[in-house]
Amino acid sequence: MDFFIAIRRWNGKSSEDIEDLYAVLADQPDFEDRLVSALAGDEEVHRGATWLLKHHLEHKKSFSDGQIASVFSQLDSLKNWEAKLHILQCLPYLTVSSEHRNGVEEFVRGCLSEINKFVRAWAYNAMYELACQYPELQPEAEVMFEAASEDEAASVKARVRNIQKQGFPVGLTQAS
Repeated sequence: MDFFIAIRRWNGKSSEDIEDLYAVLADQPDFEDRLVSALAGDEEVHRGATWLLKHHLEHKKSFSDGQIASVFSQLDSLKNWEAKLHILQCLPYLTVSSEHRNGVEEFVRGCLSEINKFVRAWAYNAMYELACQYPELQPEAEVMFEAASEDEAASVKARVRNIQKQGFPVGLTQAS
């Protein structure tokens, strides 16, 4: 089965189909490398590739530092709202190195102004994740969360409330 054609054929709706596809593709020896390289490809594969990436991370799988760096270097190419959403949902599983902090932070900040409320909600969550890794962002993040609690859609407010209840961990160290 051709990796990219298989991802491109997914209709974007059936979670059962993409889970079945994951079960087949994840057994390939170079799965992680091909998945990461799919982000450098055309937009037609971004939604499926980012879903597979997120699913892989949710199942306690990991990527090398080089593969993560490659994912972060492709953020600008993501145009589809679902692809952005999936990447934002991946951030709790990834360490953002200081080398990639600015690019990831720029991506997250851009997502905070997206039209899609799910993307915005997860962008606030991603900002929380960044602030956990980079404590100097915490004061600004707290101000953002307060503003969102007043101005955002109900679904976004709910995500922000959960973040605020969680609070920032004590004794954080900066990512390297």
